[in-house]
Amino acid sequence: MPHVITQACCNDASCVFACPVNCIHPTPDEPGFATSEMLYIDPDACVDCGACVRACPVDAIVPHTKVAAEQLPFVEINRAFYPERPAGVKLPPTSKLAPILPAAEVPQRGRYPLTVAIVGSGPAAMYAADELLTQPGVLVNMFEKLPTPYGLVRAGVAPDHQRTKLATRLFDEISRRRGFQFFLNVEVGKHLRHADLLQYHHAVLYASGAMHDRRLEIDGMGLPGTGTATEVVGWYNGHPEFADLPVDLSHQRVVIVGNGNVALDVARILTSDPDRLADTDIADYALAALRDSGVQEVVIVARRGPAASAFTLPELVGLTQVAEVVLDTEDHARVRSDLAALPADGDHLTRQKLEILAKLGDASAPITRPRIRFAYGLTPERISGDGRCTAVEFTVTGSDQPRRIEAGLVLTSIGYHGTPIADLPFDDAAGIVPNDGGRVIDPATGQRVAGAYVSGWIKRGTNGFIGSNKSDSLKTIQTLAADYNAGLLAEPVGGPRSAARMVHAHQPDVIDAAGWKAINEAEIAAGAAQGRPRVKFTRVPDMLDVVTDHSDVPLLQNLLGALRRR
Repeated sequence: MPHVITQACCNDASCVFACPVNCIHPTPDEPGFATSEMLYIDPDACVDCGACVRACPVDAIVPHTKVAAEQLPFVEINRAFYPERPAGVKLPPTSKLAPILPAAEVPQRGRYPLTVAIVGSGPAAMYAADELLTQPGVLVNMFEKLPTPYGLVRAGVAPDHQRTKLATRLFDEISRRRGFQFFLNVEVGKHLRHADLLQYHHAVLYASGAMHDRRLEIDGMGLPGTGTATEVVGWYNGHPEFADLPVDLSHQRVVIVGNGNVALDVARILTSDPDRLADTDIADYALAALRDSGVQEVVIVARRGPAASAFTLPELVGLTQVAEVVLDTEDHARVRSDLAALPADGDHLTRQKLEILAKLGDASAPITRPRIRFAYGLTPERISGDGRCTAVEFTVTGSDQPRRIEAGLVLTSIGYHGTPIADLPFDDAAGIVPNDGGRVIDPATGQRVAGAYVSGWIKRGTNGFIGSNKSDSLKTIQTLAADYNAGLLAEPVGGPRSAARMVHAHQPDVIDAAGWKAINEAEIAAGAAQGRPRVKFTRVPDMLDVVTDHSDVPLLQNLLGALRRR
């Protein structure tokens, strides 16, 4: 196999478009793309041109001759995606070429070029900006409530997955393009409203994601020692909103309810050798807490059986390479049963997961170092404890047979849920802003909300990966451009200079690209001194101090940036 896609795959699909022989699947026009755990290179069709390597934003593609030992399972994972066929016969592509949707054309219609406010700065926001800026003259103002951009790539990707964070190199490139302006440390809904933005923009695109967890509604949740996996992710990644989270690691066991990728990330970090994390960008306070940790076992609990595991195959492979992972006797039997029940032509990803689970060690073995245990078929009923949690009470799923797992820390990881956005309708059941192709719709009237659009999780729900937002954002931008070209978007009352003045009037501590550069460079310099990628600021006042040290006139910087864009 000339090239192999590995665990770091972000589903960006840049490699799909770069490939001249259409040997990378699923493509964005194929039904499985939206839910695919990763992309796969056809070993018999690849012509070893290297175009995909150059296109990949996270360095996830390597020649087969350079596959590292820990990446070897991905040789088979790539191959197994494609059906068996006679030697020398290449799989006919589902289409002659990977589809490339045309960029939305937006000729200037009025006094000002198309000007779009994007709320949020994570992958969905950055891919939307990328698509808009393919057209000359378009202006993008990006608003982010934190002083630092890039959303979950900065604050959600585990610190030991530094290759995945390489996506920020692409985002840096986008943010340096002519027509792009950062307005960081500005919270829409607090400092500004939708109407404020719409005065100075043709449209406002909300790409604020879905940071909040779905809540587990059982007695005892809320006791000290209970929380969510997402909060812990924010804690060890240095997110300012979670820097003071009380994470007590003095107890021997942690229970995580839910077994998706986030649960695996948290379990892996909590059981890692702190020395392995010391050269990452983990928050200093989290590393110190892990050095003093008493945790010996993290139990990842799921209601359903092994065949329904929510984690992806790449994450399971990565976990078993760096952590001790075990099953008890009953769950080993469940794995064997699920394997035997799987049809010969059943889902190959499920089969591969089950085969890996079948090889895990036995939980009855003595604990010699912090480990992870998967537990299946348990439904949580209540958290018990007097003053703080001490155990989780379960029943065996489908019965009233009780099970009890003692734990000093209980985290839930049962998915994300969108947060309502000020001035926009919200579907609380689905956790999204109601929309038609990204165009916000008021369900009470069935009419579009003037100038409002959505992209990412707040548009489609919490599914997909970092790169899944690329095709999703493209579709929203095509909708927005069609409305602009049809004359449906109102003309702004002022240009870039007026917008900058308006923002500063509402939030004097706004941070621009120069301020973010100062923060970024300070973090990288601090990291270099310790042999780490960066040492993050975890407090907003500290970030503002750095910005102030590098600029006494942020308003002038904003105005000069706006002038350069005219």
